[in-house]
Amino acid sequence: MTQNVFETISSQYFDLTHSEKKVADYVLGHRIDAQYMSISELAEECEVADATISRFCRRLGLPGYNAFKLELARASMDARAALPRTPALSVSSDGFAALCKQVLGDNISALEQTFQLVDREALRQAVDLLEQARRVACIGQGGSMVLAMEAWTLFSMVSSKFIYVPDSHLQINTLAGMEPDEAVLYFSYSGSTRDLQDALEVARTRQVPVILVSRFPKSPGGQQANVVLQCGVNESPLQPGSVSARMAQLLILDLLFQQLCSRNRDQVDERRSRIAEAAAKKHL
Repeated sequence: MTQNVFETISSQYFDLTHSEKKVADYVLGHRIDAQYMSISELAEECEVADATISRFCRRLGLPGYNAFKLELARASMDARAALPRTPALSVSSDGFAALCKQVLGDNISALEQTFQLVDREALRQAVDLLEQARRVACIGQGGSMVLAMEAWTLFSMVSSKFIYVPDSHLQINTLAGMEPDEAVLYFSYSGSTRDLQDALEVARTRQVPVILVSRFPKSPGGQQANVVLQCGVNESPLQPGSVSARMAQLLILDLLFQQLCSRNRDQVDERRSRIAEAAAKKHL
């Protein structure tokens, strides 16, 4: 694409259908915000169907919505790069302090956004599922796989029913063998990956309830999950797997963990004591 995506939209504008023009108008008026939206969120804002968004992307010569978001991010980055540059941070202590303050602010913002988005009823439903399930599979792909492993590590301190399945093929195999009295704790920032869709289809067939931790509750995955816990922070397509996005998901995980522990305090304390005693032998 020799033109940036905004130039392409403008050049093709009068060839678009009425519905596609609504998408074009919104994207051109919200150039930064649009790159952070799921396809369902953009469709809702434009008052069109998801399929219209997909057709709009193909009209621009792009294979799909994710490629469109990437072009939005690139065009926005190029626009910022064309602005007069501020002096770069030096390697001085003042420059380092400013960098630390910026990173700290990003992470605090991610936690605050997540705190504002937490749905108490959804959290209660998720804890109910985790508590009642005979077995819980902690799942994620890519960067979210790390969150799934963290969930298993944390919950394994209080119960042996939590398992971690890293490989996407083994995830499908595990889900195919699960029963309705079990549950899935799934981490996916976008909520719209093919692996997630494949996994949720198997879970739905087996009637296994799914708890999804995601930024986008109206994503394809969010629409299929039994409970969605929304995390904060917008992540650019050019910055996947950001630490601040993981911090937001970790807050959700900690809330789940603390709520589950509060319901089984005596059992949790006894198990933690046994683990601490066994682990003490590993220390010098």
